[in-house]
Formats: sequence, structure tokens, C-alpha cells
Amino acid sequence: MLITKRDGTKEPFDPKKLERSLQRAGANKEQVRHVTEKVMEHLTEGMTTGAIYRRAFKVLHKETVPEAAKYSLSRAVADLGPTGFPFEDFLARMFQREGYDTKTRVIMKGKCATHEIDVAGYSKEKSFIAEAKFHARGRTTSDIQTTLYSYARYLDLQALPVCSEDTCGVNGLMLVTNTRFTKAALEYAKCTGLELLSWRYPRENTLQDRIARAGVFPVTVLSTLSKKEKAVLLKEGVVICSDIIKKPQILERYNLANGKREAVIAEARQLCHGMQ
Repeated sequence: MLITKRDGTKEPFDPKKLERSLQRAGANKEQVRHVTEKVMEHLTEGMTTGAIYRRAFKVLHKETVPEAAKYSLSRAVADLGPTGFPFEDFLARMFQREGYDTKTRVIMKGKCATHEIDVAGYSKEKSFIAEAKFHARGRTTSDIQTTLYSYARYLDLQALPVCSEDTCGVNGLMLVTNTRFTKAALEYAKCTGLELLSWRYPRENTLQDRIARAGVFPVTVLSTLSKKEKAVLLKEGVVICSDIIKKPQILERYNLANGKREAVIAEARQLCHGMQ
């Protein structure tokens, strides 16, 4: 049976692809089998990959909220737009969970130019700057021009301090995207030592892996909130689910019914799983 991809092309439905995506989300064997069977029961000729995803998410969400959230994580991160600021704030929170102090949108004067750095992270062991390349469309890639530009900025800023401590001299640059890098960009980064982080790169330590390990689920992953409600939260700087758990009163501003407010908090707690 042919299904329709995001770019409009068609290809035969491959249940193995669906199974692998569910496994990456942490679903167990029984959950993978159950979700795949339910999706295939409703499969029709020409069905879009988006419709398949929505069906799989709905079934998985009934089974387990955390795994369903991980399954929808890529789309939730893409929903951090339309500007790149919430993505930068989200990355800063992830780096904090990894043990770094962070700053966002830092102005730094280099040897030859002044730069605005998306995220700066520092600890006793490492100090780095990170360039965030956010794409709302999953098919958009970051190419070699991006890596060339970022590496030039790094050379101009190398060893400059990002905090007042002696250990805060910039000694690394990370280029992060929520989609993927082109082959040429990957090759250039390997040659220069530029650290790249994308949704599926590097293997075993991808952006998806690091988000899951840190337990920093974006508020856009919450199925109990509408798209408009999520946008309002992002605008006010509420980026991750644990923000809602720490300050549940923040939901009182949005005229949510008591039942819905409790449902949002309950879902956020399920996702954070004691990692506030």
C-alpha cells in the first residue's frame, strides 16, 4: 500500500519504520506491536505520514504518556517556533540539566567583530558557545555555509571569557539544529573539529537522546494544551514542563477550567517523572 510523504511523493508503507520510531521513543515490544497493529487497521491508500503519526500517537498516548511524548518530541520541538528564541531557551535548560551554567543571547566582542551568541555554557571542565539553527519545517537542513560562518565566529571569539571565572574562556563551539545537517556540513565539521548536534547526530548522543536523558520536555509536547495556549506560555518564557509543576499558578491567568488545569499539571508530572 502506498502512503504519501511530507514532500508529496509516495512510497510503500513499511511497518518496520514505524516500529523503529516507536522503539526510539522507549515503547516496549508489546506496545510497539499493539500500536503498529492499530495503525495498520486504519491504513488506507495514499494516507499521509502525518495521519499515520497522529494515529500512532493517539494509540500510544492511551498506553503510556511519557513514551507518547518522546514519540512526538520532534514535532514538539519544531512547534517552539516561529522565532528561534524559545529553541535557544530550551537548549539552555537542557545544558543546565547536563551540569552547565548557561546564558542566552550573549553579546561578545571578538578580535575583529561583535557577535550575539545564542547560548553560552560553562562549567569547571568546559566552556563553550552554541549556535542554534531552528527550523519549523522538518525537511529544512543546515548546510556547509552555516558551518563555515559558525566556525569563523568561533575563531574570532576563541578563548574569550563567557563568565568571570578563570575557567570560562571559550574552548568549544557547538552548532545545534533540530533537523539535520547536509553531508558537506558534516565533513567540514569533522575536518575543523566543530561539534555538531542534530536530531539524529551524532549517533548514540543525538539531540533527541540528550533531551530524553535530561528529561526536559518542551511545553509544546503537552496534549492537554491547545496550540494557542502553548504559544502564550512560550511568549512568557515558560519553555519546559517542569516550569508548570514548579509554578502551577501560572495557568490561572489563562482562564482554564479547573478540570483542564489539573489535567495539564498531571500530564506535566507524568512527563517529568521526578526530574523537576
